[in-house]
Amino acid sequence: MADSWTDGILLKVVNVLTYLFFLGSNVYTVAGPSGIYDHGKETYITPASWAFGIWSLIHLLLGGAMIYQFFPSGKRTIVDGIGWRFPLLAVLNSVYVNVWARQHHIVAFVFALLVSATVSHIYYIVKRSHRGENIHDELWIHLPFSLYHGWTTVLVVLTAFEAFGVDAIHHHAGVWTKVFVFLGLLFLEATSAAYAFSSPEGDLAGAAAITWSLFAIFSQQRHPAFIHWSALAFAILSLFSVFKSVISMFTGRGRISLHDEERAPLVSGN
Repeated sequence: MADSWTDGILLKVVNVLTYLFFLGSNVYTVAGPSGIYDHGKETYITPASWAFGIWSLIHLLLGGAMIYQFFPSGKRTIVDGIGWRFPLLAVLNSVYVNVWARQHHIVAFVFALLVSATVSHIYYIVKRSHRGENIHDELWIHLPFSLYHGWTTVLVVLTAFEAFGVDAIHHHAGVWTKVFVFLGLLFLEATSAAYAFSSPEGDLAGAAAITWSLFAIFSQQRHPAFIHWSALAFAILSLFSVFKSVISMFTGRGRISLHDEERAPLVSGN
């Protein structure tokens, strides 16, 4: 019997409500009058404020997922696979954004870790157990959660420096600050490379989210020159991970290749 749009209706409604009331705070925080991303604690790894516009893209794509869950193929992944983890993610993310806006940096760092762990669990479920079967799976499920996963990795690093690092406005970057910033940038670039080589087709969206952020850090951090140019170097290296994922998508190793054995007809000649 085919799935009805009412199957799992309770979770579907909860998903929509949490999406509207909790994740919506992310877009308001970026576009709203308070502009917290322009007035928060400035560290030596803080990116330009335009980096946070990625929230709007993620939110838009997840809006499509909220509609897609009412279709059988979307229900199998969003309702049956992800389940109640999505409402949990929305609540945790909302708490994180609000404590970050109030500059409770250590609490924000704790919630950044919780958000990252929840996104990672969802990401694992989507990537390992629900391989994309059509363009809608890729666009409304795989793409937003790949972007979300990459972006939360960046947020954990940024929030860690806000919680434990020095204020770039009132303190000069010492040797240890430069070392830790360099290690943070290296970690982000290495994560981008891991996305590119995590599977035969790579993960373009995850690598792109980190690359976008590294270029934003390069744009914002002009002094000292060591951090400025280190950010550029790691951004360029991360860009190669993006190119690798793009190439892999269109070769015999990618999921959209016509030579993919999993997409070959079962009966020859069909």
